Amino acid sequence: MNDILQDIINSGAHEYTRHYFRYMYLLGKEYLVPYLEQSGVNIKGASVLEIGCAEGGVLCAFAERGAVNCVGTDIAEYRLEQAAIIAKHLKLDCTFSSHDIVTQEPPAEFKNAFDIVILRDVIEHLTDTDAGLAHTKMALKKNGVLLVAFPPYYSPYGGHQHTLHNIGGAVPYIQGLPEPLFKLFLKGGRGGDIDEVQQLRKIRLTIAKFRAAAKRTGYSIEREDLYMFRPVYKAKFGMPPLHFNIAKGIPGLREVLCMEAEYLLRNA
Repeated sequence: MNDILQDIINSGAHEYTRHYFRYMYLLGKEYLVPYLEQSGVNIKGASVLEIGCAEGGVLCAFAERGAVNCVGTDIAEYRLEQAAIIAKHLKLDCTFSSHDIVTQEPPAEFKNAFDIVILRDVIEHLTDTDAGLAHTKMALKKNGVLLVAFPPYYSPYGGHQHTLHNIGGAVPYIQGLPEPLFKLFLKGGRGGDIDEVQQLRKIRLTIAKFRAAAKRTGYSIEREDLYMFRPVYKAKFGMPPLHFNIAKGIPGLREVLCMEAEYLLRNA
């Protein structure tokens, strides 16, 4: 692990890229790979697609573990370019391409091609949850698995207000405020991030909505884990994950206190 993290300093990638790659790689290596293996999913020799892969840190962790045909997609082409630089430097078998999982079906070479698909911090951004899940299902082999993780909308920072980098972004639960007050908290934030926060307010993906969408699109839910402290917080802040599975059957409580909902779905 330390060798890879040290090695990317010499990869030619931007400092910003290296920062995001680092914590995504650590999340993949220390949490997502073990999570799947403990759930009976074999990583070695598996074909893996990560949708919304950004700088490719998670995907590289899977390739390092022995996954093959590792493919990352994103709508941000600059991030894909940086991901390709790092993967090439690390001599890991990863390829990257631009793709919008909501508006586009997977290309022909992706259909029924993957044992594992990863949607981490992506599903809550999709304007059509059902379309995203249905198109993702087309990329999975029969009996393949989809790993999904997202912050429920009404959780403390489920509105992604922290991305604004303004005073309001530090305040939890602002996404539940009436529209005039909500907009006050957006002032001074970064333009593109304001647009995204407003878009998330329209989508409002909750645990209940996600469960229903998974059922409608023909997935079976094999595992559900709820967290008060997200697994990624360990890589970002040194905080260990804190499960909150006791809230699974308590609708109001789980939506406002669980900072991450994680699912293992199967293409049965």
